[in-house]
Amino acid sequence: MLGRTYDQQVCSIARALEVVGERWSLLIVRDALFAGVTRFSDFQHNLGVATNILKARLDAFVETGVMERRRYSERPEQFEYVLTDKGRELAPALIALTQWGDRWAAPDGPPILYRHATCGDAVTQAVVCATCGTVDADEVRVRPGPGMPQEYLAQRRPRPTG
Repeated sequence: MLGRTYDQQVCSIARALEVVGERWSLLIVRDALFAGVTRFSDFQHNLGVATNILKARLDAFVETGVMERRRYSERPEQFEYVLTDKGRELAPALIALTQWGDRWAAPDGPPILYRHATCGDAVTQAVVCATCGTVDADEVRVRPGPGMPQEYLAQRRPRPTG
């Protein structure tokens, strides 16, 4: 069972969950990315999230560089939360999660559709090989990358064969 933090995990998924793994986080990013929401009151209204939780999530996004806080009014002082490149690069993950939800958690069909602004055709997320193009997930294998600590590999149990 994973604890409250994933700092002992040697995994980029676990490290990403440290930033966006809380239940409201991806919904905040979704509204910022696809609905253009930037203001605290609009996030709160659209999501129905408690203000203390929303404040904590937005502050964490600013701290981790997913969003930046910009003043849009001096009197009264008010701020908006704008996605950075780091935040906008979550779009493929959100589209992939939406596709999974459309297939396995939307009995009446997709509640929203992603469309290309230029031509109007469907936008999807896929697992793509640089050489072969689209591949099935069961064709993907993993191997240690340059960020894998050797001591971590030494402690791992070998995968059973056969």
